[in-house]
Amino acid sequence: MATITDRQINAKPDSKDRWLNETVIRGHGVLIARITPSGQRSFYFRYTNSEGRRDRLPIGSYSREAQPGYLTLTQARLKAKELAALHQSGLPNIREHLQTEERQRQAERDIELVRLEQENQTHRSRRTVTELFEHWAKVDLVRRKDKGAEMRRLFTKEVFPLIGSIAVEDVRRRDITNITDTLLARGVPRMAKVTLSSLRQMFRFAVVREILDADPTAAISKTSIGGPSIERDRILSDDEIRQLQEGIPNAGLLITTEAAVWICFSTCCRIGELLAAEWRNVDLSKQEWVIPAENSKNGKPHTVYLSSFAIRHFEQLHALTGAGRWCYPNRDGSASVSSKTITKQLTDRQRPHEKGPMSGRSQNGQALLMPGGKWTPHDLRRTGATIMVASGVLPEVAERCLNHTEENKVKRTYQRHNYAKEMQEAWQILGQRLQLLTDDVAAHVISTTVD
Repeated sequence: MATITDRQINAKPDSKDRWLNETVIRGHGVLIARITPSGQRSFYFRYTNSEGRRDRLPIGSYSREAQPGYLTLTQARLKAKELAALHQSGLPNIREHLQTEERQRQAERDIELVRLEQENQTHRSRRTVTELFEHWAKVDLVRRKDKGAEMRRLFTKEVFPLIGSIAVEDVRRRDITNITDTLLARGVPRMAKVTLSSLRQMFRFAVVREILDADPTAAISKTSIGGPSIERDRILSDDEIRQLQEGIPNAGLLITTEAAVWICFSTCCRIGELLAAEWRNVDLSKQEWVIPAENSKNGKPHTVYLSSFAIRHFEQLHALTGAGRWCYPNRDGSASVSSKTITKQLTDRQRPHEKGPMSGRSQNGQALLMPGGKWTPHDLRRTGATIMVASGVLPEVAERCLNHTEENKVKRTYQRHNYAKEMQEAWQILGQRLQLLTDDVAAHVISTTVD
């Protein structure tokens, strides 16, 4: 009795179809393997029906190894034996029998699909806030620069503990205001507004996709949460810059944090741009730092021409972290540190005297307090640009140093001068001014020591 082998099936195809036969049950069916000139390999079951005619039924495509949608030679034999047994039992027409079975299976599949769709519909309508956030994160937040990391931190801390397990359709305006009121009670009105704005983005996403019929934040205005927003205009005075130079060594900051303060100040960069920086984009010999498009707020690359003042602090930083990829690496060096790291350290050292030190935080809580009130890394950026303009730099050049996008469309379209030389001079002017102010402190210290 001839037997089909895997070697025969896998042989090189001929110029025409090649057929291999193997009797399954004598007189009741034959297993056939077909190899086409294009290399397709398929199995058939051939038998003689009740009308005395040969009928050849396709039973599957060949695969040497078991995989979904294909039959190995062993599996094809078993299938052919099942069909031969049906023929031997007296079933007159196997093709018709198989078609009836397939219709029954399809009907069962259709019923199952309807059931699953009903379950999915029910699940969609009862999706929790946490589940909605995960859907939003996969579809929308993943396209953001940080892949949604900052938004996830916000929701994990402020939103999920209060409404994460509530079904989206059950969220009411009072649930939203409960979140913002909790933040207002903690004395962080700006965070309350940011959280409201973030929730609004997520719920609008849900409305567009018909997960929700209406946005529960729609009737809540930002002004009703903590009052109207006040645009910050904080800049450090010359005396405060001197005080900063004097206070930093006594603040108990990391050396890398001290460097960050002066680099931000002398380059007018955003703190997030510095903390995400990589050494490959910093060329100390050329005195240039390129902020790549993925790190800049406006999505455009930005070249910073480093002053001697900035170079000195970059060199100090390079001595500490220059062996790795990141200028500010995290603990295991796998990525850059959180964009909040520096701001948090500086805030911890600007506590009002009456509040005293915080548990588990820096004991130098008043080391960086300034007469003009709380300051942030972004205020250093604003102060740097102000110093530039006060020193004779054109406002348009200062704006370029800040990497602001020109708001006037006509200017943006037709004025293509890159201001590289003017920007380089502006950063040098700023660096010289900072050097002069900080040298004043050093000279005062030396004078006091001599006296």
